[in-house]
Amino acid sequence: MNCMYTITFDSGADAATARVGGKCAGLLTMTAAGLPVPPGFVLTTDAFDALLDGGGLRAEIETVLAGIDVTDTADTEARAAEVRRLVTERPVPSSVAAAVTSAYQALGEDGDTPVAVRSSARTEDLSAMSFAGQYDTHLWVRGADAVLDAVRGCWASLWTARGISYRTARGVSERGLAMAVGVQRMVDARTAGVALTLNPSDGDRSKVVIDAAWGLGGPVVSGEMTPDHYVVDKVLLVPVRTTVARKHQELVAAPDRGTLVRRAVENARQEAACLASAEVTAVARLAKAVESHYGCPQDIEWAIDRAPAPLPDGSPRVLLLQTRPETVWSSRPRTSVEVVPGAGVSSIVETMLGLRGDPPRDLGPDTAHPTKGRRHGDPAAHDIGST
Repeated sequence: MNCMYTITFDSGADAATARVGGKCAGLLTMTAAGLPVPPGFVLTTDAFDALLDGGGLRAEIETVLAGIDVTDTADTEARAAEVRRLVTERPVPSSVAAAVTSAYQALGEDGDTPVAVRSSARTEDLSAMSFAGQYDTHLWVRGADAVLDAVRGCWASLWTARGISYRTARGVSERGLAMAVGVQRMVDARTAGVALTLNPSDGDRSKVVIDAAWGLGGPVVSGEMTPDHYVVDKVLLVPVRTTVARKHQELVAAPDRGTLVRRAVENARQEAACLASAEVTAVARLAKAVESHYGCPQDIEWAIDRAPAPLPDGSPRVLLLQTRPETVWSSRPRTSVEVVPGAGVSSIVETMLGLRGDPPRDLGPDTAHPTKGRRHGDPAAHDIGST
């Protein structure tokens, strides 16, 4: 149920970025479009304003930041830390706390459902600039009190020294800042990662590029590990290049499911591709659907549940965790892309004219030949070819 402070993803409410932030606007929009988004709710910017306007907190923050010179790194760090302390130590207004507790308890029958608590600022995930990674995300949060603590952590993350400096460099005023927060049911992911609907190495929009690893996708998103890497033809939805990395660790739920732990990946899975051919296609299809909806290249996060319920046609169920516009190549003038034989439209034409004797082949890990190619300098990563 919606109220002034909370909006459920499936409510059909207007996804106005001003109240729900860029990240949550995407989740509301994608849920309304029928895409597979795990359930959750948005804590609107009204809740943020209720905290800052109650008891004079906004004025205290303005006093701390008055006259800040971001070129003075030590002073900026000190002021940012003081603002975060003010925010995290201030009690959440009772009306906001009640709304969060009610919406959280509705996500699960036991009132103890693990959730991801994600920041969603007004200035976040814009097509002209990206604040991705600037603000906090808290994973596997359980219990209403813990959710409220995580919400305050997200609010406070507006004022990191990095965030303040980044906004200053791009002319974003500190006045009028607001933070919404998304609370989303956690996926106990067997495999997760990211996908871009263009090739980030050259801007080729005829490709979907997927990075994937065992467990939750946090280490992939943060760049802590070298993931498996798939370059997929956007028309045929088949991989044209696959690079499998040695994956030593995975981030998973602890056996008691009370928290997250990093554990060693057993030898049999370390150098095994973490996505089957059908799963690569399913991730690429989801990314392509998101791009089609928005009409511009997208950067998505996705996951495959450890105990998935397949779709009626038997295909893998891939869940969409969030989406944002791609900001690097999308801001550049489009140039013609060389059509590689055997890919996309070229492949279709060649097949129709009878110029190709063989259909595309998916070279999985059992039939691949390691090459001298390496990714991110990881000696364990090996190419397994293109179709």
